[in-house]
Amino acid sequence: MRTHALFAVALLGLLLWASRGQADDVDAHPEDAQEDRSEETAEEETPGEAEEDTAEEPQKEKTTEIEEEDNVMVLHNVNFDRALSENQYLLVKFYVTWCGHCKKLAPVFAEVAGKLKEEGAAMRLAKVEATQETELSTEFNIMGFPILKLFTHGDRKNPIDYTGQRTPEGMIQWIKRAAGPGTPVLDSADSAAQFIDSHNITVIGFFDDPESEAVKVFNKLFLTLSDTELALTTSPKVFQKYKVKANSVVLFKKFDEGRADFSLSEEGELNPKNLTLFIKQNSLELIVPFHPDNAEKIFSAGINLHSLLIFNSSVEGQTALVDKSRSVAKEFKGKIIFVLIDIAEEGIAKVLDFFGVPKNELPTVRLMNMDNGKKFSPGDGDITTNSLRELCQGVVDGTAEAYFRSQEIPEDWHKAPVKVLVGKNFKIVALAKTKSVFVEFYAPWCKHCQELTPIWEQLAEKYIDREDIVIAKMDGTANEVESLTFSGFPTLKYYPAHSKKVVDYTGKRDLESLSKFLDSGGVLPEPEEVDEGGGDEERDEKGVNELGKNGFETVDEDVAEAEEVPTNTTSRDEL
Repeated sequence: MRTHALFAVALLGLLLWASRGQADDVDAHPEDAQEDRSEETAEEETPGEAEEDTAEEPQKEKTTEIEEEDNVMVLHNVNFDRALSENQYLLVKFYVTWCGHCKKLAPVFAEVAGKLKEEGAAMRLAKVEATQETELSTEFNIMGFPILKLFTHGDRKNPIDYTGQRTPEGMIQWIKRAAGPGTPVLDSADSAAQFIDSHNITVIGFFDDPESEAVKVFNKLFLTLSDTELALTTSPKVFQKYKVKANSVVLFKKFDEGRADFSLSEEGELNPKNLTLFIKQNSLELIVPFHPDNAEKIFSAGINLHSLLIFNSSVEGQTALVDKSRSVAKEFKGKIIFVLIDIAEEGIAKVLDFFGVPKNELPTVRLMNMDNGKKFSPGDGDITTNSLRELCQGVVDGTAEAYFRSQEIPEDWHKAPVKVLVGKNFKIVALAKTKSVFVEFYAPWCKHCQELTPIWEQLAEKYIDREDIVIAKMDGTANEVESLTFSGFPTLKYYPAHSKKVVDYTGKRDLESLSKFLDSGGVLPEPEEVDEGGGDEERDEKGVNELGKNGFETVDEDVAEAEEVPTNTTSRDEL
């Protein structure tokens, strides 16, 4: 799980991950409330300041009048009923002021409110501050933030939970679909043909009984999958035209094989989860050109193996890789997603750094397991259809060997007091049975690593005459070792001689504390000596975060730190 989370952050930041929602599309989860609350604690006012502010700005008396902020109605327990009665469709956001996700949603929500108001639509947006309006929060069972609920025709008892994307376009599309007449019904062969022809991808449910449970499930998906064109039919003529003999769902598309059929269970049941995955997977092209707009579709398709076809369209002959891959992509459809990555596009070339691929090796292929971050290569030589097929089969069968990125071993790696490790010499040095090795895993851009550098060199000088102790460092951004991941930089690990245990150093990073740790044979400091911050780990604003400027998700510096508290020991066998 840890490896999956860190890899997700790194890869989407660089190019492909991303999560996942288009990652700026924040999903609401109850646990987010606690996370955001802790982030804002330091900014809270002291009791004295709070009292003073309260005295200066007494709370307004609640009336049935409805005020607006940025075209969003401000609701409370007194004016809530009035808002429901005056608006046929009312989307209400339950939020709290300290929630980071609520803050991100606020400008999107305001933009949607403004557009709907301009259109004169019969739908409006409103908001409720959940901690101030506890009665409403309790009534509507608000357990996380932000939560959006749609109230229709003044019905207070049966609001509809918002399930669409949190982008202006996604929200408007969802609202209009929710306010519409429901799933379109195709009652003739002509209407079905017109519906299919008017969209690039369409999904039609073929049912013989309009009152069946399967139809009810399909109708719910019509709202949930608001970015998919769905319709249903019970017309025998439509069944006949499209050669459908039994209850089923068919996805029609204007590319690749043209259609894909989804059958109901033998009992006639329609599983919404399975149908959703079917739609997502079959909505993708056989070979998907990567760009930020389709990143969410790639990563929500439920397939964890991705074959990345990396080429440069500006170089003659490199596009031939696509033709070589097409037949293999057909063979492994449903098991592997083939993604086309053109480094000639702005910002995409960074993927070469992530995989350690020099430009003179293009075109090439890297197959990745998105669950554990393992990477696979077809080896040296030109990519052929057969070599790609063998690679894919090996990864699917679990027999292919993953490769790990490594710099070349410097000729003078052992001459300075601090030994230089890379992926290729890590195991030979760090896992030597006769020596205890203390390694700093660093990032060149990390300011905390830079601050540690002189101390680490002093430590190496101090123990330079100890043949049983090695002080070393490794660039954790350019080298990989199996099962070795970092929650941040710098990370310090101690590999004791004659032992399979690895000790994660979490003490203070000064010469005295580090020396005590080594002199004690790798015994961690007492709790009171532990550096509570432990936590100098950072992510480079010039690395992952700058990619946001090119259309990819920006990653908060605190994300990696919050995901896992390092344990003191891990089995050396894991390495």
